Amino acid sequence: MMFALIAAAAAVAAPAPPAPPTQAEHAARGQRCAALAKRTPDKAMEEARAWASSGGGIAARQCLGLAQAALEQWPAAAATFEGAAKDAQIAQDPVAVILWMQAGNAALAGGESARAGLAFDRTLALPGLSKEMKGEVHLDRARAAVDTGDLPAARDDLAQATKLVPSDPLGWLLRANLARRMKDLPLAFSAIRQAAQLSPDDASIAYEAGNIAAAAGNMADARAAWTKAATSAPDSNAGKAAALALRGGEAKP
Repeated sequence: MMFALIAAAAAVAAPAPPAPPTQAEHAARGQRCAALAKRTPDKAMEEARAWASSGGGIAARQCLGLAQAALEQWPAAAATFEGAAKDAQIAQDPVAVILWMQAGNAALAGGESARAGLAFDRTLALPGLSKEMKGEVHLDRARAAVDTGDLPAARDDLAQATKLVPSDPLGWLLRANLARRMKDLPLAFSAIRQAAQLSPDDASIAYEAGNIAAAAGNMADARAAWTKAATSAPDSNAGKAAALALRGGEAKP
């Protein structure tokens, strides 16, 4: 009888286990960790690993990937995002589509274009992306395809990107550049005009306009466009390339 009373008293006195964090608390911690990754990625990495060891799951691993990306640890970041994305898919967590997109961007930044293309394939195969985000993924997959030499695939992705996000001048600029490289000058002229309308003061666009004009044999127009690029942003890569083109009179790839 005495043992039963002692056991009962111990049961009453034992503290209740802490309640698991709510979904809102989990999301708030993820936002704080992501913000920390932008400011102090080393501390964010420590936070993410501690969080993961205490049951942070996919959200903690996503934060770890963001910290690794902020430190430009691209292969590690890509691997972290890929692993989290696979587990998110198994758990039917809708964050999987974002994780695959982040994996692709990390791989692309690290020069692993084929790996990036596969991640973007997985991204586009899943639901949940807005039209604008889907357009940006097509644009990034096009960049990966260019790097691997698959220009037809890049052309198709850029067509989708400019259809889904027609207000993004970068999509039109890349489409114009690729069309010139593939010797489709009518498309190159059309695309660069769209880019210039959206961002008339962009030196990169002016430089590419000069390249397209030169490819068509219109050297007066080419020099005018290169001059605009070289004078509007002389210290930029496009401005320096335009100045070089003016000295040599030839378009660059």
